[in-house]
Amino acid sequence: MHPSGTYRVQIRPEFPLKATAELADYLADLGVSHLYTAPLLTAAPGSEHGYDVVDHSQVSPALGGEEGRVALKAALDAAGLGLVVDIVPNHAGVAVPAANPTWWDVLKNGKDSAYAKFYDIDWDRGRVLIPVLADDPDALDELRVEDGELHYYDKRYPIAEGTGEGSAREVHDRQHYELVNWTRGDAELTYRRFFAIVDLAGLRVEDPEVFEATHKEFLRWYAEGAVQGLRVDHPDGLRDPGEYLRRLHEAAPDAWLVVEKILEPGEEMPDWPVAGTTGYDALAEVGGVFVDSTTERFFDTLDHHLTGGDTSWQNLVHDCKYHLATTQLAAELARMARLAPEIEAAERGLAELAACFPVYRSYLPFGSRHLAKARAEAGRRRPGLIPALDQLTARLRNSGDELAVRFQQYTGAVMAKGVEDTAFYRYTRFTARNEVGNDPAKFGVTTDEFHDSTTERQRRWPEGMTSLSTHDTKRSEDVRARLTVLSELPGDWTEVVRRWVRINPLPDPALAHLIWQAAVGAWPLERERLQAYALKAAREGAVGTSWTSPNENFETALREMVDKMYDDPALNAEITGFVESITGPGWSNSLGQKLVQLTMPGVPDVYQGTELWDFSLVDPDNRRPVDFALRRELLNRLDDGWQPPIDDSGAAKLLVTSRILRLRRQRPELFASYKPLFASGRVAEHVLAYDRGGVVALATRLPVGLSRHGGWHDTTLSLDGNTWTEVFTGTSFGGDRLAVADLLHTYPVALLVKESQ
Repeated sequence: MHPSGTYRVQIRPEFPLKATAELADYLADLGVSHLYTAPLLTAAPGSEHGYDVVDHSQVSPALGGEEGRVALKAALDAAGLGLVVDIVPNHAGVAVPAANPTWWDVLKNGKDSAYAKFYDIDWDRGRVLIPVLADDPDALDELRVEDGELHYYDKRYPIAEGTGEGSAREVHDRQHYELVNWTRGDAELTYRRFFAIVDLAGLRVEDPEVFEATHKEFLRWYAEGAVQGLRVDHPDGLRDPGEYLRRLHEAAPDAWLVVEKILEPGEEMPDWPVAGTTGYDALAEVGGVFVDSTTERFFDTLDHHLTGGDTSWQNLVHDCKYHLATTQLAAELARMARLAPEIEAAERGLAELAACFPVYRSYLPFGSRHLAKARAEAGRRRPGLIPALDQLTARLRNSGDELAVRFQQYTGAVMAKGVEDTAFYRYTRFTARNEVGNDPAKFGVTTDEFHDSTTERQRRWPEGMTSLSTHDTKRSEDVRARLTVLSELPGDWTEVVRRWVRINPLPDPALAHLIWQAAVGAWPLERERLQAYALKAAREGAVGTSWTSPNENFETALREMVDKMYDDPALNAEITGFVESITGPGWSNSLGQKLVQLTMPGVPDVYQGTELWDFSLVDPDNRRPVDFALRRELLNRLDDGWQPPIDDSGAAKLLVTSRILRLRRQRPELFASYKPLFASGRVAEHVLAYDRGGVVALATRLPVGLSRHGGWHDTTLSLDGNTWTEVFTGTSFGGDRLAVADLLHTYPVALLVKESQ
């Protein structure tokens, strides 16, 4: 059975299977149909997230092992809940070779290993390069032979049969791998990896034997009825995602399959045998419709004033992508160029095409128009490369060409590293829109655009996942909802942020603007959290400092800037006062986007803790412990008839979340179609409304503007003369023209259910 709603839990050693099993009754009360978990297979020692699987044959002992999984199944069965599991087909963790039996065997036996074909290794390049040594010419002198293994400080590596004689360096020189300076990885690595992470080695799941070995365990859970859905991590890294998904669908024909496929605005997904994506596209649409699109030029002016920059988003993206393509991802680029020795400028041409590629990747023959677009743009930017670009494009169009296959795997990594992890931290005009799956240059979404895309969603992917917060979002849904208020107050924001930047300067003004938005979006937050966010943002953006070469002076200035927000009483009071002025409208936006995400076409996911206000920033901030006891207590009070105010407790959000999830689970037939509705009256554009086929959802847009108009006045919504019950307040409404002021008297959102005749 496909889910009616899911709840994502970041299962990890501090919150293992046992703790998750204890949530089953609460999640059932909340109204979801399925628990949705982070990966459960054995991950690298100390893994906080589970995406670095080292052993595909068993549930992680650190999470509670098979015993914990069986106990979780019993708890879910007792509560009437199903299970959706996150799977990681693209890569495995190799940071600790001894923890990963297949990788250990590959290092020990090289090309002759029974697992040599498990990993995407370029064996023509000689030994497997392992970039772990200190940046020091004498680092190899630290090697020791101990217990039949090669040791480098706390790292251990296997020794091939009959190669253990002589000094440690001599032994090292006889192995199938070579330990080298850590700085050489990006340019010289000999195996495909996940993005630029050398500790995550690409798997060859296109090989049936590898597919079988890496999928056997969770397919066993599926066969025994313990798992009903699979969330496929990063399909874009795979050699042939469509073929992979067809094979997965054949192996689990009734499973609900969703793919972590990031679609750019307007991009179509191939016709794969899946229910849909994990919902970043929905997130971009839902967030955008609460933005006041008319104020874009104010933010352009502010951005120009703060940064003096005149680089467009398009040029910034191009430059970040080109830089990443030729530096952090240089090893992959060189591997492709070696496939085209006949093209002199192959490396530069491929990097330019990747930098100009408008989406994450193509799935040839599907998406070949994206290559044509990249070719045109690359030729415009680099006319001197046109002969090479034409030769390359002729090969890149051919899905049977190894170069075309590898290029498709490459462009997604270039996009993710160049845009999500770099440009999003440099382009800080209005960061509520700096989110995966969104184009920050698209300031907002009109109601017409929203209805068009949602109608299409109902037609094509009615059972795909929708989300507002995930473990990968750059800021949580409630931070974005509060920042969205700034779009209605461009003058107020310009005034305060210009003053704050003046009295508390930072050498990188664009980063300063990012951090000020994070501060007001999540305020009040502990100093340590904002410091950690600021440091991560600075190093990701890599302007004043970076992960690979930290700049101490810059990072000191950054720390002092954040400290001053807490230590300067006048500034601290001013931040607090400004945040108080936008908190109420922020709550309205939070409730509005939650209502829309939970009622729109698709299967809504609730990320752990977000049934109350959640003002988290980027990971690891969004993996902090959730207070489930508080949530249970508030839900019990709601079920006793408490009508919560909209206040700091967040109980109003819990009311909206639980009532919609329960209704979707109990009466799915009410959510079977989609029809836009339009209010009438002079402030009608402040209503977003639609009919799902028996349920009508209403949300307030642009609450600041609405209050400037003095409220709803004569705004009405025409319905078909039935009697309706408003779910959050229990009020009945009759007649065919309903006053919006009555419908939204208590909350800025309403959900009307047609009473049975």
